[in-house]
Amino acid sequence: MRRMHGNKLYETADLMQDGVTHRVDITDTKLPDGAYDVVMANHVLEHIPDDRAALRELYRLLKPGGNALLTVPINPTRPTYENPSITTAPERWAHFSAHDHLRYYGLDFTERLTEAGFHVETFRVSPEEEVRYGLLRDECIFIAAKPWA
Repeated sequence: MRRMHGNKLYETADLMQDGVTHRVDITDTKLPDGAYDVVMANHVLEHIPDDRAALRELYRLLKPGGNALLTVPINPTRPTYENPSITTAPERWAHFSAHDHLRYYGLDFTERLTEAGFHVETFRVSPEEEVRYGLLRDECIFIAAKPWA
């Protein structure tokens, strides 16, 4: 956000955060169809009760040929784990590694992206680059492309 400050083509959105361009719900932004070349959600989807609705909304917001750059906490050893009966902060810490997370994604996250209509590429860097760029261990960047018509 700091590097893009002042760029008229850069917009921010959040439901809770102050100082954003758009105060919106990621599952229903009310922003125009196909308005963006790129959307980013960096460790957002694990907080959203209906993450599939959020993915459909991100897809809707993109122009054909646009890309969503997405990161989520990943456990590469198992499929996505979620359980809506886990509601307290201590339980969420124990199950999802954070008091406000609703799931822990697995490598099947790409299937959720595909269900929303995206073509997906998974980008990884070396362990040394994870440290250099401040990424989490085993962090993947999911490049979710909206196909040209």
